[in-house]
Amino acid sequence: MSVVASIAEALSGILIESWHIFAEAAPYLLLGFGIAGLLHVFVPDDKVMQYLGSSAGKFRSVLNASILGVPLPLCSCGVVPAALSLRNRGATKGATLSFLISTPQTGVDSIAITYALLDPIMTVFRPVATFATAVVAGVTENILNFSKEVPGKVPLSKSSVPLAVLPMTSATPDACGCDSCGGPEKESGNFVGKVRAGIKYAYIELLGDIGFWLIIGVVIAGIISYFVPANMVGSYLGGGIGSMLLALVVGIPLYICATASTPLAAVLILKGMSPGAAFVFLLAGPATNAATITMVLKFLGKRTTAVYLASIALCAVISGLVLDQIYSSLGTDALSIAGSASEIMPDEVKNVFAVLLLPLLVYGMYSRIKCVEN
Repeated sequence: MSVVASIAEALSGILIESWHIFAEAAPYLLLGFGIAGLLHVFVPDDKVMQYLGSSAGKFRSVLNASILGVPLPLCSCGVVPAALSLRNRGATKGATLSFLISTPQTGVDSIAITYALLDPIMTVFRPVATFATAVVAGVTENILNFSKEVPGKVPLSKSSVPLAVLPMTSATPDACGCDSCGGPEKESGNFVGKVRAGIKYAYIELLGDIGFWLIIGVVIAGIISYFVPANMVGSYLGGGIGSMLLALVVGIPLYICATASTPLAAVLILKGMSPGAAFVFLLAGPATNAATITMVLKFLGKRTTAVYLASIALCAVISGLVLDQIYSSLGTDALSIAGSASEIMPDEVKNVFAVLLLPLLVYGMYSRIKCVEN
């Protein structure tokens, strides 16, 4: 095969993988943006400040965010718009980080499928470990950053972040002066007006804010997905601390949601992987990926990204070791777990969501560019 043909094949493969990842994420992204829109118009700023802001304290804001995130069925991409909305409404960085971690690692849907495909031990342990990881990351971030948080004020400002990330809320005035970046609809007191304002904020303004970085992250994830064969994961994760570290390295950059990762973990356990190593993948895989890392790095900063990744890595390995010990102490044979699950959502439905999301993404970025130009 010629070099040109090889390059063309690689590009085609990367494009296909990127589209597959985008399609996998699209339903949850749309849901995530919708939740962000609802938070924007229906949750008063003073409530955000009260429960998630610096006035709530270093620890209580993190606990509240961790508890809020555990049951929500959002993937590691879909959680980003909702988390950024909370941050821009006054949540501390620690609370934002806790929400970013607790939400994609588990949800009501993934808890149900964990019970169906794995066992009660993993079903209980998964949300508990998720909550602990979110608290560790959030408290660490708040301890490092708390002195910079100003009670009663939105922590993001034009001086601290790029213009593109600033949603035009009552707390962050219209920086460019165009009506498309925010307008009277936000102030409408009736229900219909608020819903319209929430839709506009979610699917135009917020999509425009993070669209470019989302695309970059998805492409990076597509490259990783194309060049890292799936059978490599099952071949080299046999058990022990080495397997957990490898599961961590493989899981962190890959896009896989909490629900979709569960059947894979069940299959890997049946092939001989220890439940602890499988859990490292279950925790690290859904918690983050290349797209999420890209957006966290851009919008929350290098130190926060380091805390984010280090907390996930450390807590995942510790949780894996603890889980193996639990199974050993109880005399439970993880290899007795049987069963598999097909995709919860058909590929055709995912592609429909992706086709719906793509023009919204393009229009949102176009609107943001026009807004900044004006």
